Amino acid sequence: MLSIPDLIKKKRDGGVLTDEQVTTFIRAVTDKTIQDCQTGAMLMAIWQKGMVVKETETLTREMMKSGEVMSWPKEWAGLMVDKHSTGGVGDKVSLVLAPALAACGCKVPMISGRGLAHTGGTLDKLESIPGFTIQQSTEQIQKILGSVGCCIVGQTERLVPADRVLYALRDATSTVDSLPLITGSIISKKGAESLNALVLDVKFGRAALYKDLDSAKELAQSMVNVGNGLGMRTGAVLSCMDATIGRCVGNSLEVIESLETLKGKGPEDLMELVITLGSMLLMMTDLVPNLSEGRKKISDAVTGGAALSKFQAMMEAQGVTKDVAQSLCSPHTDYHRVLRKAAHQTELITPADGVVVDVDGLVLAEILHKLGAGRSMVGEPVNHSVGAELLVSLGQKVEKGVPWMRLHYEYPAPTPDQIQQLQNALSLGTDKNKPTQQKQTLVKEVLLPQNK
Repeated sequence: MLSIPDLIKKKRDGGVLTDEQVTTFIRAVTDKTIQDCQTGAMLMAIWQKGMVVKETETLTREMMKSGEVMSWPKEWAGLMVDKHSTGGVGDKVSLVLAPALAACGCKVPMISGRGLAHTGGTLDKLESIPGFTIQQSTEQIQKILGSVGCCIVGQTERLVPADRVLYALRDATSTVDSLPLITGSIISKKGAESLNALVLDVKFGRAALYKDLDSAKELAQSMVNVGNGLGMRTGAVLSCMDATIGRCVGNSLEVIESLETLKGKGPEDLMELVITLGSMLLMMTDLVPNLSEGRKKISDAVTGGAALSKFQAMMEAQGVTKDVAQSLCSPHTDYHRVLRKAAHQTELITPADGVVVDVDGLVLAEILHKLGAGRSMVGEPVNHSVGAELLVSLGQKVEKGVPWMRLHYEYPAPTPDQIQQLQNALSLGTDKNKPTQQKQTLVKEVLLPQNK
């Protein structure tokens, strides 16, 4: 049996760790019988030398087994689904997708995260709704799934404890961007949910972790391979993350846009992601025979109001009062009677005539983050009211002097330099750019599980 220093040396020198050796490492991490410096050294060795698929699969399985693995009633067999996004700007897909899938007969135990750096977190968005409780016990999760069909919650203390240790140390050792370690972290948590099917939204582009399609595809393929290897039917979508998803960025504003979408008035790009991801999950659970049938079913659930009813029921099951939930879901509501509105709004004006060619989502996200919409350290509070509304769409013809963005802020106020950066995030072109812009779709490629 190799000692921990021997295991580190083997990986450092490019060796492939056996199943037993990977298990030894993860058990030592979970039991805290390994020093932090040794864990850090192993993470760096993995970052430098990588792992073969089998190693990554074992790493993920052992991480998954380091804590509680959920179990579900027999009658839910085949219906347990979830999705994971690698993080984007204005990414409110989960808020629409989870209730739409529940309306189609799936069970969705969605365990989500908080925002860190420039990407927003699903839990932060939901906590802008007064009373919404994201910490639920395993028993409560099962109860909510029984009555509603979906819940969106935070990770429980007992799920994948090994990941909590490794995640913190990856940050401290600059090993965050390691393919096997990202795969292990994401898929172990989904595996602990005991899912039948998982769909991954892997983003690439200016405002994503991966800037180009090829590197995003490499991560997607790694996660698809390992997910399927663990017995979850796993597929992935590669989607472009240059601008924003929808027109709103910021916690309260994104909840409003999600509710508008659930009322059948959502932006096309958001609906494209919801329908694509949802149809894949319905097909992977054999609830529909093909993707086009799945697309129709998800679309009908959203436009017909069934998904909105599920969202209302989920809010009530997770601590929101009936009055507040009903008010948010009613047809013509004043959202800001319930959701916090920023004390100040300011509009940015177009500098010239032209066609909207681009809005740099990364610039927008980074400035909103500095204005209080995000956090730089785990545990920091966020200001749910801070955000931005785009008042124009890609491909839209605009005249000089019309408002193109409304900024919602409190303290600190945006500096003149930040306002200038936001202005520079807008790119205007001529009419000849227009036709190509209108045909743009976010989804560039779909990876389906190989076998049924």
